[in-house]
Amino acid sequence: MSSPIEQFEIKKIFPIEVKGYDISFTNSSLCMIISALTVIFIFALCLRKRRLIPGAAQCIPESAYEFIYNLMSENVGKEGIRYFSFIFTLFLFICTGNLLGLFPYSFTFTSHVAAVGTLSILALTLNICIGIKKQKWGYLRTFFPRGMPWPMAPLIVPIEVISLLSKPLSLTIRLVANMTVGHIILKIIAGFIITLGIFAGWIPLLFAGVLIVFEIFIGILQAYVYTILSCIYLGDALHSH
Repeated sequence: MSSPIEQFEIKKIFPIEVKGYDISFTNSSLCMIISALTVIFIFALCLRKRRLIPGAAQCIPESAYEFIYNLMSENVGKEGIRYFSFIFTLFLFICTGNLLGLFPYSFTFTSHVAAVGTLSILALTLNICIGIKKQKWGYLRTFFPRGMPWPMAPLIVPIEVISLLSKPLSLTIRLVANMTVGHIILKIIAGFIITLGIFAGWIPLLFAGVLIVFEIFIGILQAYVYTILSCIYLGDALHSH
């Protein structure tokens, strides 16, 4: 049985190096593209025949749209709906990436800090830009809330800066840890099925089936948690004083 960690190894498909920088096209890059194309294909397929009274296929994208819209309305407010496209794309991309990794010979790019961390930093950068655009210099009050005594500034400001920078870290670690642990367990159970053979292997096979269903639930749930936290952070940037 191969190592459970081997499934997370990034492999080069098309090696590319520019001025000493490795920008090779990897299995992670491929799965990101597949995830994006999968979302586009499903939406195009479901919405090819749009009706006033939606059918079963049309309900899929409309339900996803309504779900994220309501999520943003509750956690960001009407003012944040202008950023709906970013949050909606973020949810679909992460959710598809989580589920895509459950297929054989696929790759879970959401189990890597580099991929998820980049999305988290992008979300943080957007929040900072929104805060600066809305509040101008008043955004600096994020690091030193009103009403605090000035002698506390050397203590409060570093704490607030660390708190702001920890947001992408918390988003990243939570998602990466859940995806990594779940796939390692699946790999170990699959190894038991092969080791025990056809007669006794049905026990871990049954357990693996239940675990896969659970992993599908976890994949969707983690995409939801990542999205709702992004909405909360966006709301803080819009409404902080």
